[in-house]
Amino acid sequence: MPHDIVTIPCLSDNYAYLVHARESGETALVDAPEAAPVLTALKERGWRLAEIWLTHHHHDHVGGVARIREETGARVVGAAADAHRLPALDIALPVGARHRFAGAPVAVIGVPGHTVGHIAFHLPGSRAVFTGDSLMALGCGRLFEGTAEQMWASLGRLAALPPETLVFPGHEYTANNARFALTIEPDNAALKTRAAAVEKARAAGRPTVPSRLSEELATNPFLRANLPAVKAALGMAECTDVEVFAEIRRRKDAF
Repeated sequence: MPHDIVTIPCLSDNYAYLVHARESGETALVDAPEAAPVLTALKERGWRLAEIWLTHHHHDHVGGVARIREETGARVVGAAADAHRLPALDIALPVGARHRFAGAPVAVIGVPGHTVGHIAFHLPGSRAVFTGDSLMALGCGRLFEGTAEQMWASLGRLAALPPETLVFPGHEYTANNARFALTIEPDNAALKTRAAAVEKARAAGRPTVPSRLSEELATNPFLRANLPAVKAALGMAECTDVEVFAEIRRRKDAF
């Protein structure tokens, strides 16, 4: 992997990530929930921040941008379609763009659903994808602005990445997500094993992210709405994938 990736807990349950290019020494930040933990992590490592990548406009993902930009001079990168409600962008990227950071390609994937302008950043060279509040560990984001159709399509784009890809989401919601997932697939052996590991990690104060995409495909109910066994368990054997996904999302909202 050409990058070192550091997970930074922020606020009560958010994560930011530092992406450090070993060869050039440049560093990018994915989302900026608050400034202090990010600036501390940079100082401890002696890293220079070059860019701030924003997945979407919610305050718990951009609240620290102004101070971090002021103290580091970093360029702010985000979705061109959402430029009107993001902090001022130095680089506005359309969906499907190939950004380059420290010589490495960064693919911009459109993942509307949680918000209509949400994007994810995929670093194929490091087998990593930063998903914000779209795909989460054992879950997905609430549909605050988009539709079930949009989110299901977004999850499909992420699910099509190589299975060894590491998924870096925006929140530590995994324990609750695991408890919910077991209500959908109580007999899923891989899910039961993962749920126990998640509980153990949280009891020890450890993050449960990143996870491998292959693990999400085997255990995350929001990625499994197309499976006949899941449809049958929900009494929706004749329903479309989107209808089943929407029902799982509805149940999670009420969980």
